[in-house]
Amino acid sequence: MKSLYISLIIICFIPAVYGQEGAKADDALLLEYYQNQRFADAADYLKKTYPEPVTDLKILNSLAYSSQMAGRLPDAEAYYGRIFSADTTNTSVIFSLGNIMARRGDNIKALFYYKKILAKDSTNFSVYKQMGSMSLNAGNVTDALKYYEKANQINPGEPGVAYDLSSFYINAKQYQKADTVVSGALKADTANLLLLMSKAQVDYHLKKYPETVLECTKLINYGQRQNIVISTLGTSYYELKDYNNCIHTFKLLEETNTATEISYYCTGMSYKALGDQPMAITYFEKAIKEAISNNVNSYYGEMADSYSQVHQVKKAVSAYQKSLLYGVMPLTYYDIAGLYDMQLKNKALALQYYKKYAKSDPPADQRPYLIYSKKRIGELSR
Repeated sequence: MKSLYISLIIICFIPAVYGQEGAKADDALLLEYYQNQRFADAADYLKKTYPEPVTDLKILNSLAYSSQMAGRLPDAEAYYGRIFSADTTNTSVIFSLGNIMARRGDNIKALFYYKKILAKDSTNFSVYKQMGSMSLNAGNVTDALKYYEKANQINPGEPGVAYDLSSFYINAKQYQKADTVVSGALKADTANLLLLMSKAQVDYHLKKYPETVLECTKLINYGQRQNIVISTLGTSYYELKDYNNCIHTFKLLEETNTATEISYYCTGMSYKALGDQPMAITYFEKAIKEAISNNVNSYYGEMADSYSQVHQVKKAVSAYQKSLLYGVMPLTYYDIAGLYDMQLKNKALALQYYKKYAKSDPPADQRPYLIYSKKRIGELSR
């Protein structure tokens, strides 16, 4: 199929290089260059065969195409620009100039060329699609949505536009619009995995859980085992009260160490519904652990230090104690002991926390604190 496509290109472009002032390109050599994707070699060969000044528009078109495909965008722009100066009505040349400008990041010039096409043909799908993509890449969501909607109206079966447009609608929580777009495109391509992914998301948000299960299962059978597919499938099973399949599905995430708070929660709730309370408790504990940042104890510790510096000692102690709920750092015991000892004059609690610090196996770089703690333990124990 690829060879056929290349051959069709050659059929279009080889006649363009038949002659200018007697020169003639070697058709067989050009065909070899194109078929082997050697576009830079083709461009160099054409430039050598047809030295400047080149005025034949067909030769200029071949030079422009070869340069564009070789990634020599300034050369391609110059060649196409010369054709455009001679013929401002050539839609394919105008479209190529727009694409080149978009690839070079010059959106203003790209839009100039695209709008010239639309002025003649307001139903040009390719232009609207390209303008949508360009606007999206530039972060202009409003314009991207407008152009993609227009493109989708012209060709509702084109999967790329349908997927991008449905993604816009999903993010905006306009699920019915998203469903209309993706369902229309799926009629033309029932096995398109991107569209199936979008359809599964839409159906899930519309609470069409049986349909979601079918779509996610199909995606997994096609090898699409992304976390979002598995999570959507597992959660749909949970909503359908199919607790065994919910547990089985979320086990797939555990096997790859990618389980989440939600997956643990749904698994716990499934075990609870099945009457297995010990397993339910296990998974609720996992959900709680996953929901809490590993840095919470550090945050509370920093908060406590700030309270201490502004002499709000009781609030400092409270923050340090909260930090211990989310993970023990030995120095926290030492800090609490110091506050009780020196600021609050509560010798009993100071002794208690100095002992906890001494028993917490502090690291070697805290040896001075350990020595001091042992000294204070001896003094406060008298």
